[in-house]
Amino acid sequence: MATQLAVDRINQDASLLLGSQLDFKILPTGCDTSHALATFVAHRNTVDAFVGPVNPGYCPAASLLAKGWGKSLFSWACGAPEGGGELVSTLPSAAHVLLSVMRHFGWARLAIVSSHQDIWVATAQQLATALRAHGLSIGLVTSLGPGEKEAVEVCKQLHGVHGLKIVVLCMHSALLGGLEQSALLHCAWEEGLTDGRLVFLPYDTLLFALPYRNGTYLALDDHGPFQEAYDAVLTISLESGHAFTVSGGATSHPEPEQVSPLFGTIYDAVILLAYALNHSVNHGAGFSGAHLGDHIRALDVAGFSQRIQMDEKGRRLVQYVILDTDGEGSQLVPTHILDTSTWQVQPLGKAIHFPGGSPPARDASCWFDPNTLCIRGVQPLDGLLTLTLACVLAPVGGIIAYLIRLGLQQLQLVRGPHRILLTPQDLIFLQRTPSRQRLHMDGGSESRSVLEDGSSRSVIKESARSLPVPLEHTSVALYQGDWVWLKKFEAGMAPELRSSSLLRKMREMRHENVTTFLGLFVGPEFSALVMEYCSRGSLEDLLRNEALRLDWTFKASLLSDLIRGMRYLHHRHFPHGRLKSRNCVVDSRFVLKITDHGFEEFLESHCSPKPQPVPEELLWTAPELLRRPGKASLKADVFSLGIILQEVLTRGPPYCSWGLTAEEIIRKVASPPPLCRPLVSPDQGPRECIQLMQQCWEEAPDDRPSLDQIYTQFKSINQGKKTSVADSMLRMLEKYSQSLESLVQERTEELELERQKTDRLLSQMLPPSVANALKTGTTVEPEYFDQVTIYFSDIVGFTTISALSEPIEVVGFLNDLYTLFDAVLDSHDVYKVETIGDAYMVASGLPRRNGSRHAAEIANMALDILSYAGHFRMRHAPDVPIRVRAGLHSGPCVAGVVGLTMPRYCLFGDTVNTASRMESTGLPYRIHVSRSTVQTLLSLDEGYTIDVRGQTELKLWAFAHERYRRAASQLVTKEMSLLLAQAVVLRLLHRQTPVKESGSRGDSGPKLAH
Repeated sequence: MATQLAVDRINQDASLLLGSQLDFKILPTGCDTSHALATFVAHRNTVDAFVGPVNPGYCPAASLLAKGWGKSLFSWACGAPEGGGELVSTLPSAAHVLLSVMRHFGWARLAIVSSHQDIWVATAQQLATALRAHGLSIGLVTSLGPGEKEAVEVCKQLHGVHGLKIVVLCMHSALLGGLEQSALLHCAWEEGLTDGRLVFLPYDTLLFALPYRNGTYLALDDHGPFQEAYDAVLTISLESGHAFTVSGGATSHPEPEQVSPLFGTIYDAVILLAYALNHSVNHGAGFSGAHLGDHIRALDVAGFSQRIQMDEKGRRLVQYVILDTDGEGSQLVPTHILDTSTWQVQPLGKAIHFPGGSPPARDASCWFDPNTLCIRGVQPLDGLLTLTLACVLAPVGGIIAYLIRLGLQQLQLVRGPHRILLTPQDLIFLQRTPSRQRLHMDGGSESRSVLEDGSSRSVIKESARSLPVPLEHTSVALYQGDWVWLKKFEAGMAPELRSSSLLRKMREMRHENVTTFLGLFVGPEFSALVMEYCSRGSLEDLLRNEALRLDWTFKASLLSDLIRGMRYLHHRHFPHGRLKSRNCVVDSRFVLKITDHGFEEFLESHCSPKPQPVPEELLWTAPELLRRPGKASLKADVFSLGIILQEVLTRGPPYCSWGLTAEEIIRKVASPPPLCRPLVSPDQGPRECIQLMQQCWEEAPDDRPSLDQIYTQFKSINQGKKTSVADSMLRMLEKYSQSLESLVQERTEELELERQKTDRLLSQMLPPSVANALKTGTTVEPEYFDQVTIYFSDIVGFTTISALSEPIEVVGFLNDLYTLFDAVLDSHDVYKVETIGDAYMVASGLPRRNGSRHAAEIANMALDILSYAGHFRMRHAPDVPIRVRAGLHSGPCVAGVVGLTMPRYCLFGDTVNTASRMESTGLPYRIHVSRSTVQTLLSLDEGYTIDVRGQTELKLWAFAHERYRRAASQLVTKEMSLLLAQAVVLRLLHRQTPVKESGSRGDSGPKLAH
């Protein structure tokens, strides 16, 4: 109802939202925290802003989610930081209100009792955390379950808290029907806790305006224990100028209107949201629910029970009233008022009626003094005796302490393990010839080079071998077994010990991001500050190393180290004065440390003339020091830090995007306008980091943030996560290993595909068993096969066709035809041996033996080839028929691989020769077979039709092997003639379709069926 009323008012106001309409949706979150958060998340896409949450238990989670969604939260239960943002607090902090009241009455010891529901338990925890942050003593934080036994147990716990003054009740008010609070107060009355020793403060009334003018409460009308117990209760509520009747409680005489206790609080939150949205639209941000907290500053509009006033920082300004009873009546009487603009409690002329006649005793004031350490609530006594003794003993003790300290300091300079003054006997120097490359020294800042591996003894021996060339000392030495860096002074400068306090201050500095000062070396040839050595070189070297990949995590870790180190120096009021990327060094663990701190102040203490820096050394200097050189300042260090931020983000030198010389840049920086600052593109770093960098190099020193502010802002960039170079490198290695695994898997799959292609191609050229043997490098022995069937075929008239065709056409024609034949082979247990010209040779029974099936496989294949060949047409001469003839013969043969270069699987024996002659003496569209093949086919009894052709004369070559020569003779025998005379033509009984034949066949024999 409150939301509806506020929305109606907003939508009727033409000056708000510029004609747009505001709508709302009630989210039933309940009192359970997990259910409330789930409901909140479920409506992320249905609303633009939230009024709530009521439950502080999920305020942190809701705030983070709202920030990620770009939506604002207007809540009275969540404490919000100053400065706007997504979380907007519609009321002052309840903890701050309670603290102001406790400070006014001097009550510091308290207990917090909450209801058992999640919403109240979370409220109690939040309140305890806030009050502990102010140093108050909280003796008990507990919850109260339903039932009298729970109330009795809590009362016993309150009895056991020593020095307790206040009990905060985080539960529903008993005046509004809260049964748990009623039970607890009744138990406290029975236990005697309401006799004036304790004051009970309800928490829920801090969130709304409790009616008290001209009204009574039924709960206080019973004239019984509850009325007496409630005399120990002080009710703090929002001041209200109106009177309303609360359901179940007060009565309003002018006009009874039933409203919820939080009616006005919800109403004001919706009105505040609408005005923030209207201000956002007027300033060009549009109708967006994001960052509405930035648009509520200096606001003053009418609210429900009092005006909604916001100060310049966006904080709600309201008035709270302290209400009391007299233990007899049923009315609440205002006694004090609290104004949050001053946080002062002012009396209203009506004294508080305490049971027993007097308030609880005040606690020590040290509890409320942030500058005083309060030990068990007791402050040191400030008596006259103490003052007198202090006045007498202080000067004497001071003189004695000074003398002792002076003596110890002089001893510490030259003696002991922590001495500051070092001699040549304390250091082991590394020497080298002047011709070697020197470690760079630039105006007081050095670029560290990494030492080569090896002991100092071997290095010294190597240097000794280079004599008689004169030797010079390097800037690296050994001190107590560790490498140290020597920050040398200008020639002719002799440091004195009058700056021993500065040296001691530098020696006492210990921080992981500041190089350790080990002492002052004074030698006959030169003097130097002895500093901790960092082997990775300077930050400038690291950024210029293109081989080193720096992701944001790596950069953020280095910048975080830099900010922490400078923050440590500034906390000790120790400005650097020479901060630049060359003075930031990195150790072996990639931890950045600041060096050269104190060098500027050391030179000033000796009144030594400063060396004139080159323009390149001034690129990090603040403009106020360029215009008027002076003493180092904290704000100048912030400017230098901003320049280093630019170096890290861009991995380039200062002002690298300007393309100007150092002299021109220095002149522009020192003489604005216009302002000359480095240029950084948005894609080179997080937006928040670039904004922080720009704040650091503001022209006015006072506009630059402090190191504490820089630390806080930079920490928020990484969402509070601690950056670590080691973690970054581990993540990089993990990503690299994962990508390497996927790359290896991808390459392995590609290799497997190529291997399969190679194996497939090799198996098409050689039998698989032979191919595997050749791949393994083993010798392929010739193999004897006792029974195989060999097929030969050629094209009748191929010579004429070749003569009438182009060579390319012949090749294409043979490729088409043999591709067709090869497709037929896949359906039969055969092995293609080779093709020579128009001859096509196939065998079955080798290299894999198949019993007596070899003849049938070859016969079936031959019939299929003949059938397909009858339909084949040449692309360049489709009208010319292709007349194929074939010959088959069965018998023994030997197979083996011949040659090493382009090895071939060849067949040897008379069976091959006979099969070839059967083909050459055959007829077109016929399959000429020998008697051995016929006998094998008939033995299979598979229905082959065989016709006898008659006598045919064949020419055969018989080969005889001798030891030194080979001779051949032509044989035509009667037995062979008889054999060929009975040659037959095969056809299958189930194939009936005749093949078309072109031209004269010269033969009236039977046709093959297809």
